[in-house]
Amino acid sequence: MDSATFDEPGTSLPATATDAFKIVIVGGFGVGKTTMVGAVSEIRPLSTEEIMTQAAAGIDDISRVTGKRSTTVAFDFGRITLDAHRVLYLFGAPGQQRFWFLWDQLFSGSLGAVVLADTRRLEDSWYSIDRLEAHRAPFVVAVNRFGPGPGLDRIRDALTLPAEVPLLDCDARDRESCKNVLITLVRHLLCLHAPSPRKSTP
Repeated sequence: MDSATFDEPGTSLPATATDAFKIVIVGGFGVGKTTMVGAVSEIRPLSTEEIMTQAAAGIDDISRVTGKRSTTVAFDFGRITLDAHRVLYLFGAPGQQRFWFLWDQLFSGSLGAVVLADTRRLEDSWYSIDRLEAHRAPFVVAVNRFGPGPGLDRIRDALTLPAEVPLLDCDARDRESCKNVLITLVRHLLCLHAPSPRKSTP
C-alpha cells in the first residue's frame, strides 16, 4: 500500500465494496483524535462531541488543554475507501478515564491502533499502550506536536516502547501527515504477518 491508495474518492461507498477493515485511534484527553479522524476521512465524520459544561470541567483535567471547549463522549467515526473492494473505518476513542469502559468494544475486530501522544503530557499515553498490549493489538505511536518537545528517541525511552513499535511525528490537522501515520500502521501490520523465512536444512 502507498499514499496513492488514500486519494480522495467520492463520498458514496462503492457497491463493489466487500472487505471492511477497522482501525482505532486512542490517546489522552484533548490529544487530537477527533481532529485526526476529521482530517483524513473522506466523508464528514460522525462525531459525538459535546460542549463541556462546568460540571465536566470539574471531572476532566483541562489545565493543559488550552481552549478545549468540547469533548468526545462515545467515539468518532470516519471512512477511507482504499479501492473498489476495500474500505477502512476509523474509530476515535474518547480519552477521559470515565469513558474508558467503551474501549474494549472499540478494540473488538480491529486490525490495530494508532496511539496519539502529546509531549506535554506523555503520561496520558501509558494507559492506551497498556490496554493495547493487554489486548495484544498491534499499534504505532504518533506524536502530535503542539510545539517544541523532546526528540523521538527520548520519547521512546519515556514510553518504554520496544524497538519494533513504530514511532513517528505527525500533525493531526494535516491530511498528508495523518495518511502517513495510517500507512505506517498498515506496513507494520504487514511486517507482523509476513511469513518467516524458512531455515535451510543441511
